[in-house]
Formats: sequence, structure tokens, C-alpha cells
Amino acid sequence: MGKLGNMGGVGIRFRFHATDLCFVNSHLAAHTEEVERRNQDYTDICSRMTFTQYERSCSEALPMFGSKRIKDHDCVFWLGDLNYRLNDLDCQEVKDLLAENSLASLQEYDQFQQQRHQRKVFVGYEEGAITFKPTYKYDPGTNNWDTSEKSRPPAWTDRVLWKGENIQQSVYRSHEKLLVSDHKPVSAVFKAGVKVIDRVKRQRIKEDIMKKLDMLENDFLPQVMVDNTDVIYDNVRFIEPTTRSLAIANTGQVPVTFEFIKKPGEPSYARPWLTAEPSSGFIMPGEKADVVMEIYVDKKTAGALNSGQDKLYDILVLHLMGGKDIFITVSGSYTKSCFGCSIEALVHLTVPITELSPGEIVSLENGEREKLPVDKTDGKKEPYPVPKELWFLCDVMTSLGLSHENLFLQPGLRSEILLIRDWLDTGLPIDRPNVSIHSAAEALLIFLESLREPVVPYSMYSRCLECSGNYLQCKQVASQLPTHHKHVFDYLTGNII
Repeated sequence: MGKLGNMGGVGIRFRFHATDLCFVNSHLAAHTEEVERRNQDYTDICSRMTFTQYERSCSEALPMFGSKRIKDHDCVFWLGDLNYRLNDLDCQEVKDLLAENSLASLQEYDQFQQQRHQRKVFVGYEEGAITFKPTYKYDPGTNNWDTSEKSRPPAWTDRVLWKGENIQQSVYRSHEKLLVSDHKPVSAVFKAGVKVIDRVKRQRIKEDIMKKLDMLENDFLPQVMVDNTDVIYDNVRFIEPTTRSLAIANTGQVPVTFEFIKKPGEPSYARPWLTAEPSSGFIMPGEKADVVMEIYVDKKTAGALNSGQDKLYDILVLHLMGGKDIFITVSGSYTKSCFGCSIEALVHLTVPITELSPGEIVSLENGEREKLPVDKTDGKKEPYPVPKELWFLCDVMTSLGLSHENLFLQPGLRSEILLIRDWLDTGLPIDRPNVSIHSAAEALLIFLESLREPVVPYSMYSRCLECSGNYLQCKQVASQLPTHHKHVFDYLTGNII
């Protein structure tokens, strides 16, 4: 905020969707003869007020470079005591015109309108029609014009202006019933249109532009042909890798070095559930390289896919050293699983998760259970103490015996773990699958590790470490776990551990 003697201005800015808005409140120099000082105050505020701290970035934010000034915003609303008076009229003349309700005639002497007409201040700003009496000067506590010795002539010192497109003013008024000041406050009501980015359309346009730019690359650069730039995966399942093969053929006259490169602002060349092997290589003219592209959804990535925070969609950038980039779209459908769900979601689910649509699973994870059919959740009943899937797993282990050596150290069979996954997700077969105790134990560990929020929430980790050496404090921390998490903790410690 720039300081201008005992006068000045203060401003705030914010972004709503994709529109930058700025609000400025100012108090300019007083006295009828100080027109130039008021003009200079306005100029100083415009030149010295800058905004250098911005809101956090988001998917709808436009790029911002350097600092912003008032003029750099899409919509500006400027209000305050601008202190412009009436020229060439004494106090009695002004009062006589007011008694005749000759507001239009009186406004011809308005310094503010004269200065704007001469383009000295507020160029490009608009002001609504003034249909109210001057807002200054009154005897405080009354609606009487100034009766002091100075007897200052009435004037419209308090104004509201705006600048920008798609702004309509519906109300511009003064509030004569407010008597606490020698001014009458003014207010205005606006209807402002804002720009909203269609993210789906923007993404589609972005992809089209990237592919068109690719086509415009110099034909004399290293050339390759990729047999498929739109790789589609069907029915990707938890901890079950799915692969596709991609052939890259060197159709040019020079050797080609290729590499899948990171996109700006991303930590890796692909999403965490996607890998390409090899991710880089060298191809002689007339030869080709086969790249195996694998989608593998594990305990780290399943939660975001279940909750709708992520989806099986990515664009890989295949970079040719000294040549152009090729964009490969990868997409697929993920069969959601109880592995990767949250405890809060599972305790309310009364049917196998495969009986829910993808949208219903997202609603369940977001706590919007009212959007789900009553026969698929607990409805108005109490939720399960622990997820039924956890109970099924522990029941299998208990029936097989918990006294085996190296119970949680010896790995199970991958095929049996997948049988357990399908059994928990579909409820089939009705009888439990025929698996070993070690496969059931590993499935339990995978189930717990894939929870969106661990049994002991992340927020309590530091507290747990601090109390690890004190039994009573550990019990206290355990008692403070969220309700369903505590039930799971008690169930596991009482039946398995």
C-alpha cells in the first residue's frame, strides 16, 4: 500500500474462475481549489499500487508474470471519498438549485465530470447516472446541510466507478438515513460476467495444438514411424499388470536416439501407474525398436483411481534427439476394487464393490452416500464396525491357523492373491477360495497398505513416534483414532497380532 500523506488508497485483488478483479478504496485531497492535488493523488495510486503476492495456482489459473497493477485487471471497482467539489457556485446557489431538484444543472459544475471529460483522471472508467442529492456536507446526526461557520457548499464527493467488460450497474444510491457522519455513504450493485474455462475443451484444444505443432516439424529432421499413437487398455485391474507393445521404426536416413521425456511441471515422463520399457534407445536407419508399455495399479495408485482424483489417461512425449516430438495418448478403464478404498467408505458398503458403478464408487469415497441406492449401503442403519472385506480376510486366516511360522514373512502365490482380490470384489465364489495361509496373510498386508488413509492416519504419525516408548501414552493415542480406524485397530490387535 502506497502512502500519500494523510490521504491515499488501498486495494485488494482476487481471481474468480479465470477473471481478475480489483477493488480500490481511496480518499483524495480535500478543499474545492485542490483539483490538481486530487488528480495527482489518483495518478500516484495508479502508479504506486502493485500486487506481488498471488493466490495458489490451480488448474484454471492463467500464467502470471511479474507484479500486477490496477490497470492489469479484467474488472476494476473504484470507490471512496474522491473529494471533487462544485466549481463557480457559492453555497447558497447550490442550495437553491437543490431546492428546485435541478440535479442535472448542478452536475454541470461537478469538478469530477469536468476532469474526466478532459481525460485527466479515470480514463476508461464508467459511472452510473447520479439521481441522488450531494453526499457532502451535512451537520452530523442530521439531514441538514452544513450550518457551521465554513458553510461548505454541497458536493458529490463520494463516488463509485468501474472499468471492464460485461459489467452492468443495477443500483447507484446514497443512504440519507445514516446520520453518523458529515457524509452520506453511497453504494452500488453490479452484475459482472466472469470468464470460466472449459477444462475439457481446453485439454482437447491443447492436445490438438500439440499434435498440429508436431506435424509442422521440419521434415529433414530424424524421422520415425510409430505404429500406434492412441494406446487403449481395457479392464485394468488392481495389482494385475496389463501391457501393450509399441513399435518405433526409423524411416529416415540418419540414426535416431529416442527418449520419453517429462512434460513441464511433472516429476516423471509418465503417470505413476504407467511405464515404458525401454524408455530410451538408439535405432539405426531401417530398423525398429519395440517398447513394452505397462499399466500396473498398485497400493500407491489405487486410492486416487477409486476416488476419481485420477484416471487412466496420459500423454507420453516421445522425444527424438535433434528431431521432433511425438505425442502418444494412453487411456484405459480401471475396474475399481476394495483395495485402495478408504475405511470410511467400506464400512458403509453392504454389497461387493463390483455392484457399484464407477460414479457410485466416487460418491461413496467422497462421503456422498445419499446418492447411492439404499440397498447397496447401510442406509440409515449403523455402519459395519470394520469393513466386511477385512473380516473375510481375517476369517480365512483364522480358519487356516495363525500359528504357522514366518506367517507374514513368507510370500504367498500371486495367483492365489488375485483369487482373493476377485472374491472380495465380487463375492464369488460364495465359498471362500482355496488358498494358502501365506497368500491370505500377504493379501491382508496389501489390503491394509492400499487403504487411502492408513489405520493410523498420517496426521498422527509424529505423535505415535513421540509416544512409542511409553505404554500409557500409546494407549491414549490409540483411543484418539477416528472411530472406524479404532475399530479396525482393535479388531486386528485382538484377532491377528
